[in-house]
Amino acid sequence: MSTLEAEELREELGEELTVQAPRRPPRASWRRVGVIVLTIFVTQYTVTTLLVGLSVAGTLHYFVTPQIVAKFEAIATALKR
Repeated sequence: MSTLEAEELREELGEELTVQAPRRPPRASWRRVGVIVLTIFVTQYTVTTLLVGLSVAGTLHYFVTPQIVAKFEAIATALKR
């Protein structure tokens, strides 16, 4: 739009033309915040479950399994006699 056209339009409308500032970007919606929080909780639960599971597996492997194997070996030798 040329300057002449802008002046003619301003005269017709009887007001000044103003340049509008760009609007602010939209804020994050509650749904998106909820998805982020849910993702954090699921990740936290998964990591905790893995740590507990590995701890239980390690305990069974190093402490319980040798005792069970020893008992079965004792039973096997007793039955051979």
